[in-house]
Amino acid sequence: MAIHIKRIYEPTESTDGYRVLVDRLWPRGVSKQDAALDLWLKEVAPTAELRNWFDHIPERFDEFDTRYRAELDSNPAVGQLREVIASEKTVTLLFGAKNETMNQAVVLQQYLK
Repeated sequence: MAIHIKRIYEPTESTDGYRVLVDRLWPRGVSKQDAALDLWLKEVAPTAELRNWFDHIPERFDEFDTRYRAELDSNPAVGQLREVIASEKTVTLLFGAKNETMNQAVVLQQYLK
C-alpha cells in the first residue's frame, strides 16, 4: 500500500493508482474529465473555518497541522478513506494548493500513516 500526494494540476499518470481529491472546493480551471478522479472526498478536507484561518500562511502551518489532526480524529470521512486505502495498492491524494509542502494533503498523508 502506498499513499502519494500530488497537485491536481499535474498530469494524470498510470502510477497514480486510485485518485482522491481531498479539497473541499473544486480546483479552479480543472474540468471533471481532466481531473480523472475516482473519488472526491471533500468531507475529509479541513472545515471552512480552519481553511480560512490558515489561508496558506506558512507561519500558521504548524498550528494548522495540530488543528486539522484534531478535526480528523472525529471525522467519519477518515474511515471511508482508510477503507479505500485498504482496498487499493496505490492511492494518490490530490490537492489544489500552490504550496506543495504546507497543505492539508501533506498533513492527511502523515495522519494516515
